[in-house]
Amino acid sequence: MRQLRLAKDAMDRDWADPDLDLDTVAAHAGYSRYHFIRAFKEAYGETPRQYLIHRRIERAEDLLRTANLTVTEICHLVGFSSLGTFSSRFKTWTGLAPSEYRARHVGRGAALIPGCYAMLWAGGFRPGSDRERESNSREAG
Repeated sequence: MRQLRLAKDAMDRDWADPDLDLDTVAAHAGYSRYHFIRAFKEAYGETPRQYLIHRRIERAEDLLRTANLTVTEICHLVGFSSLGTFSSRFKTWTGLAPSEYRARHVGRGAALIPGCYAMLWAGGFRPGSDRERESNSREAG
């Protein structure tokens, strides 16, 4: 179970990385990909792919409610490479298309976060991130 938690932690940490794949996550658990899928589903009630999609959709819901970003920008920020796939998965999960979800939920709380701030955070530009190190090395060079 400890190995599965390590893999789940990796998905919780790196959910926005579009390159996060099953082999990488299974390696965190020290399992083959097929054994990992079976063990993860048994432990958590859904496959690793379903879990990762749900994490991404939950984050997209938050961004749609709070950030002044387009649906396309949010799609890419949460780790989807296809707007069509994102919209389809989002509607399956929430019952609403992303634009319908935003129309229903925006304006029920604080003002929207400016998109530039949301993109800095959600895009992985956090202290100690690879993007920050790349940015700092370009500035220094």
